[in-house]
Amino acid sequence: MPNAKVLTEKQAIVAELTDKIKGAASGVLVDYKGITVAEDTALRAECRKNELDYAVVKNTLVRRAIDNVGMNEMDEVLNGTTSMALSNGDPIAPMRVINKFSKQFNGAKFTIKAGFMDGKVLSLDEIMALAELPSKEALQAQVLGTMLAPISSLAIVLKAIADEKGGYVEREAPAAE
Repeated sequence: MPNAKVLTEKQAIVAELTDKIKGAASGVLVDYKGITVAEDTALRAECRKNELDYAVVKNTLVRRAIDNVGMNEMDEVLNGTTSMALSNGDPIAPMRVINKFSKQFNGAKFTIKAGFMDGKVLSLDEIMALAELPSKEALQAQVLGTMLAPISSLAIVLKAIADEKGGYVEREAPAAE
């Protein structure tokens, strides 16, 4: 049996993990076996850039934290090396960033074990589908581009008509009464 000090420290870690998971919009659990320090540094930099909370975690402590928030379905994947990426903002960001790194290693060194969004555990298929979605900014740019396309086309047509008429458009004089 661990001494009281160690037990108190572990309980504090579980409480902190529980709060982080509760407050997160989404998160993924990752098997990071075999990555180098340089690869880990690059991953952490990308996580910071995307405002993700990324950390290596102990399976037993994470198991207790996810049980505290009612996501017991993830218990079965908590073995081996485990890290966790959480997002409080963009719910797709953890899946996208981790999937990008997984592809770099052909899934051999770095694989997604499980994930959740809005307190619901996701299947690996759902995680992969979400990971392939473009970022929020890219989606906004696509929508804006779609909205501006008709206006741009109209401007091009009007300019072509004006050029054809010698730089100006003749207006018909109003009919005299």
